[in-house]
Amino acid sequence: MDSASEDCSDNSQKTDSQKDERVYFIPHRWWKDAQDSMPADLNKKKGIVYASFPGSSSYAGPMKIINNIFNSDLVFNLRREEESPHIGENGEVGVSGRDFALVSGDMWLQALKWHSDSKNAMKDDKGFSATDSDMADVYPLQLRVSVQKETNSFGVTISKKDNAIELFKRACKMFSVDSEMFRIWDYSGQITSFFTPDKNQVPVDCQRQSDLENLLELQVYGLSDSIKCREGKKDEMALKMNGTADSTNSDSLTFSLGPSEAGSLGLTGLQNLGNTCFMNSALQCLAHTPKLVDYFLEDYGREINHDNPLGMNGEIALAFGDLLRKLWAPGASPVAPRMFKSKLARFAPQFSGFNQHDSQELLAFLLDGLHEDLNRVKCKPYVEAKDADGQPDEEIADEYWHNHLARNDSVIVDVCQGQYKSTLVCPVCRKVSVTFDPFMYLSLPLPSTTTRTMTLTVVSSSGDGMPQLAPYTVSVPKNGRFEDLIRALSIACTLGADETLLVAEVYNNCIIRFLEDPTDSLSLIRDADKLVAYRFLKVYGDTPLVVFINQQMEEQYVLGKLTPNWKAFGIPVVARLCNAINGSDLRNLYLKWFSPLQEPVEEALENCVVLTEEVVKVEVGTSSLGPNVNGLDTPSDGGSDEGMEFYITDEKGTVKNSKILMNEPLAINGESRMLHVLVCWSEKQVKKYDTQLSNSLPEVFKSGFLAKRPQESVSLYKCLEAFLQEEPLGPEDMWYCPGCKKHRQASKKLDLWRLPEILVIHLKRFQYSRYMKNKLETYVDFPVDNLDLSAYITHGNGKPYQYILYAVSNHYGSMGGGHYTAFVHHGGDQWYDFDDSRVHPINKEKIKSSAAYVLFYRRIFEVLTE
Repeated sequence: MDSASEDCSDNSQKTDSQKDERVYFIPHRWWKDAQDSMPADLNKKKGIVYASFPGSSSYAGPMKIINNIFNSDLVFNLRREEESPHIGENGEVGVSGRDFALVSGDMWLQALKWHSDSKNAMKDDKGFSATDSDMADVYPLQLRVSVQKETNSFGVTISKKDNAIELFKRACKMFSVDSEMFRIWDYSGQITSFFTPDKNQVPVDCQRQSDLENLLELQVYGLSDSIKCREGKKDEMALKMNGTADSTNSDSLTFSLGPSEAGSLGLTGLQNLGNTCFMNSALQCLAHTPKLVDYFLEDYGREINHDNPLGMNGEIALAFGDLLRKLWAPGASPVAPRMFKSKLARFAPQFSGFNQHDSQELLAFLLDGLHEDLNRVKCKPYVEAKDADGQPDEEIADEYWHNHLARNDSVIVDVCQGQYKSTLVCPVCRKVSVTFDPFMYLSLPLPSTTTRTMTLTVVSSSGDGMPQLAPYTVSVPKNGRFEDLIRALSIACTLGADETLLVAEVYNNCIIRFLEDPTDSLSLIRDADKLVAYRFLKVYGDTPLVVFINQQMEEQYVLGKLTPNWKAFGIPVVARLCNAINGSDLRNLYLKWFSPLQEPVEEALENCVVLTEEVVKVEVGTSSLGPNVNGLDTPSDGGSDEGMEFYITDEKGTVKNSKILMNEPLAINGESRMLHVLVCWSEKQVKKYDTQLSNSLPEVFKSGFLAKRPQESVSLYKCLEAFLQEEPLGPEDMWYCPGCKKHRQASKKLDLWRLPEILVIHLKRFQYSRYMKNKLETYVDFPVDNLDLSAYITHGNGKPYQYILYAVSNHYGSMGGGHYTAFVHHGGDQWYDFDDSRVHPINKEKIKSSAAYVLFYRRIFEVLTE
């Protein structure tokens, strides 16, 4: 079948005007019933009737006779019946079971649409199924037309050479004139185009084949039913209906055929041109969108706006319409969307080449591009946006919508655009700004995008027992502040009313900063950071802090030589200098934290060095780099290498300014109220304590392939509620407050005000930041048969807003190497999986998955109740 189609397209010698035209042969009774019951506003053409009679060599020439002898070509003649007395008032004669209609592609689609509407009405909204489908295969057939100059007659030759053997056998059954005559009604104008208006001669272009011949490619439909009619059996193709189909049915073309039937309408795949699965997925969803299908299968060219500076001269609309017609053509094989891809790359260079892209981004561009190309507004009036300023919401919303329609009016606006209410509140002067903006789709955040999971280590020690280092994982608003983190952590660790937390960021076993400003944004904290929260009593809140940095000697190879080097280890110890007067008090404060870790405990103070030989006044901020920055010499004051030595240091622990003597008083700088102390451990001391407890800290969030977040599940309604929840704007998205005359980080609240007939929902699975890109694998439980948004629309007027799912764009895999497919509802409970050129049925239960990326819903206007 495919090869035959390719041969037909290669061998036919058509004029430029005919190349894009396809003609369909269908049983005339099927066509007549459709014409009689179609709405009166459709253009009904009268057909020119031709009667058949056995072929004669006088029309074909001697060479054709010889060719027929060897090839057994089927030859018959057709003559106009304009003078026949059997023609009725409507220009039609009596119809027999073997009569045919020759129609154009547009007329064929109109008739097919009517039949599908009627069939759906008879099936009580169940749609077509594999068992009751009355569709048959559509296949290409080449007819060689030979025109006779002196009469309105012509001969037809069906060549066995030009057609596949199977097609030729079927043609012999259809057009055999030995037993019964038949007629053909030409509604297409293709046959009459072979005659010039004045001299009944062959057009010049047709002389490419010969002086008298031209090839005509037909798409033959309904062959099996035509044969049954010829044999006197029931004509299953004739659907005689009373009344007409509801013209408002928004699902007129959604019906399904048996999974084994090749070339069923709408079940046509798109070839992958090289990482174009993202484009194929989005196109299949749009190509099965009710109202859009009807629109582009009809004469949409009259609405193309060639003068719109925001449009693309109608080229995107024409390319999409042409592609959609190919996808809905009977008997179509997988389509290569090269022309559409070329137009797309021309007007949207970001989609050029053959890299993988985002189906939602393509969808957004395409919907906007189709709207501008089909915008019925030729001259857009100037409309000034204004605030509500206390006016009733209904009035200002209607005014916004009317102003929008004054500049934007297209089938995309009619079907896909809604309106939401946006409320901004200034955090300083409390100025309220209300606007009503249109939307083409809803981008809903997943829970992981509205909240952030953070892990911190809480350190607490009273000195009476083992120090407690406990990791806590809390959820905080993604755009929240530091005070939100403290609030969540206090609840998680059951912080007492008399306690407080001091949070520090630790890097390379040193504290690099304390997080103290409650208004700081949590976006300043990265996932790879390590945070420690020290637990203190509030009563000591005004006392100075001391930060102990632990160091031990390690040997490292430097330039091929084994060299001793001091290296920090463990978590820095932070304590309040409540009763610390001298160096001995400082040492005891430090050992109080480590004493429970000693093995055995009674040796805790044996090797502690007490330095009393000289008095050293301790002042923070008088640091200077000395020769022993990276090493520690044996002290000349009688200290021991087996002990712990305390030095004044800087915040990073890189310098050793002064050794702290145990019996001398401490002096604290009055400005910083903080003392940094470097504690150097001997090898013997390290072995006496179990320091493993403080050697590792968890990251705020452990990312990577082996540490993915657990599978999450959330309802689509929860995603919608997160979208409608009030939240502060980000620091990069400040709002200019007309009251303060300054940019403010205002709070924003969205409300649904007007919902479209086709609701497109984008699930924000992809996260982009300065440091990382991530895909959320959250499983979203979305309704398939009944998405009820009645409770979520602010301006509902008590009307039900219920939707049914009809298409899904899926993304499988990771950020860079993923793959896109589409699930499409095709009538009844039948769904199909469109995986590029492969199209196959899929169980309804498999529609929901964590791969769902863009959801397409259509509104149900009539809700059935018992």
